[in-house]
Amino acid sequence: MEHKDHRVVITGAPGTGKTAVINALRNEGFHIFPEVIREFTAEETATQDSPQVATNPIVFAKDSDSFNRRLLLGRQQQFFAGGHLDTRPVFYDRGLPDVLAYMDYFDQEYGAEFEAYCTDHRYDQVFIMPPWEDIFHADGGRFETFEQAVDLHESLNLRYRYFGYDLVEVPRLTIAERVNFIRNQLKL
Repeated sequence: MEHKDHRVVITGAPGTGKTAVINALRNEGFHIFPEVIREFTAEETATQDSPQVATNPIVFAKDSDSFNRRLLLGRQQQFFAGGHLDTRPVFYDRGLPDVLAYMDYFDQEYGAEFEAYCTDHRYDQVFIMPPWEDIFHADGGRFETFEQAVDLHESLNLRYRYFGYDLVEVPRLTIAERVNFIRNQLKL
């Protein structure tokens, strides 16, 4: 059965339950393109003698512009790879606009070519996980506080809407109920 939505992004600030929902979708057999920033952050922090707690993993990068370009290219490669899959839908753990939303939040400058990545590569549907203090916790790959997560949520909303997306907010429910909500929205 062919579904209208092929490329589906699941985004959200840190600590919103995004990874748990993505893992549940993966366990149901859906194709998931993983978040690329954790891999890049791990590479950058591994070269540090004494990693510090920081709110921005880009502080570990020797060149933040290069770091962000790598993120865009990694997400662009995932976008293209999704177009070659026969399965429907294909889920992305974050999309191209996430890079710009984080750059906006951290007041980092970028040129028109960064925006072109987002306008030239369109997703069919975007789900956003809202901040949820009851489940928020820091981990080894997460540097933000809950208050920063709330601000990042707003930055994600603004950036995706800037590119013309109507985001679907996933309610604060159990993992299974959130997965069912997404499935129902996509008519799966």
